[in-house]
Amino acid sequence: MRPETIGVFIPIVLFLVIGLVLVTYYYLRSRERQLLIDKGLDAQSIKEYFAQKKDPFFLMKFGIIAVAFGLGIGVGMMLQDSTSKEYWVPLTLFTFTGIGFIVANLVAHKLKKVE
Repeated sequence: MRPETIGVFIPIVLFLVIGLVLVTYYYLRSRERQLLIDKGLDAQSIKEYFAQKKDPFFLMKFGIIAVAFGLGIGVGMMLQDSTSKEYWVPLTLFTFTGIGFIVANLVAHKLKKVE
């Protein structure tokens, strides 16, 4: 396969994957609601169930992870420039993002206990 043809397949695969993820999400959400109705729950019980499932700290967790991701890229690029080794960016990216996930989870649990 020539390199020019690979560039054509990337957007096609991207849209197929995004479409598959969206269809799966809506199918599973519909299936979950159908199972709740089949159990005989009334509308008020279903509303309470979904209100209970919402995460009030989602944006805060996303922000912590995004900051850690950015720090990982920045620190990795600085280390790569200073040492001329190419492994620093992926190493710091995964490390800082992992630390961001852990910190976001700990902060969310602490804030849930305060409520």
